[in-house]
Amino acid sequence: MLDIKRIREDFENVLAAVESRGKGDYGLAAALETDKRRRGLIAEAEQMKARQNAVSKEVPRIKAEGGDASAILEEMKALAGQVKEKEAAAAEADAALNEALLGVPNTPDATVPVGADDSANLEIRRHGEPTAFSFEPKAHWDIGTDLDILDFERAAKISGTRFTVYKGLGARLERAVINFMLDLHTGEHGYTEILPPFMVNRASMTGTGQLPKFEEDMFHVPAKDFFLVPTAEVPLTNLYMDEILDASALPIYLTAYTPCFRKEAGSAGRDTRGLIRVHQFNKVELVKFAKPEDSWDELESLTSAAEEVLKRLGLPYRIVALASGDLGFSSSKTYDIEVWMPSYGRYVEISSCSNFTDYQARRAGIRFRRGPGEKPEYVHTLNGSGLAVGRTVAAILENFQQADGTVTIPEALRSYIGADVIGGEG
Repeated sequence: MLDIKRIREDFENVLAAVESRGKGDYGLAAALETDKRRRGLIAEAEQMKARQNAVSKEVPRIKAEGGDASAILEEMKALAGQVKEKEAAAAEADAALNEALLGVPNTPDATVPVGADDSANLEIRRHGEPTAFSFEPKAHWDIGTDLDILDFERAAKISGTRFTVYKGLGARLERAVINFMLDLHTGEHGYTEILPPFMVNRASMTGTGQLPKFEEDMFHVPAKDFFLVPTAEVPLTNLYMDEILDASALPIYLTAYTPCFRKEAGSAGRDTRGLIRVHQFNKVELVKFAKPEDSWDELESLTSAAEEVLKRLGLPYRIVALASGDLGFSSSKTYDIEVWMPSYGRYVEISSCSNFTDYQARRAGIRFRRGPGEKPEYVHTLNGSGLAVGRTVAAILENFQQADGTVTIPEALRSYIGADVIGGEG
């Protein structure tokens, strides 16, 4: 969440940054008013306590002089009740302020393009050229069905729409992509592999910003008040919830494979065929914890690590800086990596790499101490997909399809999958 002190001291600039997202002030002005009311109540309670302390010193003197202190004692009794009322009202205002701040998104960084939606996104660079074919290419859902490695009909039978059954070399290809990504990030990019739980509690979802605003988009397990992870960002980031890290431990690089579960409630009217927009998908995630002064360089290296996957696989892609109105709720700046998908005739997002600055750390209570006795500071958190596995498989099927219906396996994956080609004699 945003620092209330920053809101208080620099309100106009914070307001302008929040409003650059194009959806109003998210209750920021109301939060400031709640803070003023809270502080006023606290001040009134403190004044009353000061009056109590001052008068209480008079009681022994009055009694020692033989005087009547009953009136003062009655005043103190009434004042004590008023203090309790003020403190209770201040506590209510504090809870209301916290709830209000949970609903305010992060402020976009000054380098973020200003615009209401993805039409204002800025292309940073491209790698490779869109794949050209001498034949009419097929979509990955048709390729997978024709090769009998993806079964959407049986997935719908056992679960419903937007699920997929992988078969044979399709399942092996998915597993190969996961292992390749994990090996690359742990072996060459310095990440430590984690295998976290796939269900998390409400505090974890609040810490990374999914709750309370996006609860309806999540898969909830009521029996335990758990949530199926929408991304490994949630368990990885919250590993250090309510902890104070030593500065010497930073930066921390973590990676994890998990299945991810999303309702995709707002995707009506979009193309939901195949592997692009589904309720359950696999993903390898990259998460970083960094000192504030290092986090922007860490964002660049995070993005480079994610795009290296596509370079090794030989897939064309581009890097796009998201506009303020297209940013995720908790992000201060995001680069999308978009892979070329022939069936769409355009680039499709395969990773979002974001710097959340101290926004998530404040929600989750993740701090670090620069030295003995020094005041703890909030870390900066970052994350990105390294990559979305199903979309990577879809891109491989479409970009490496051959005229005879087979699919050539990228060289980087051949030792993992044990084959050069899917289909034919391969």
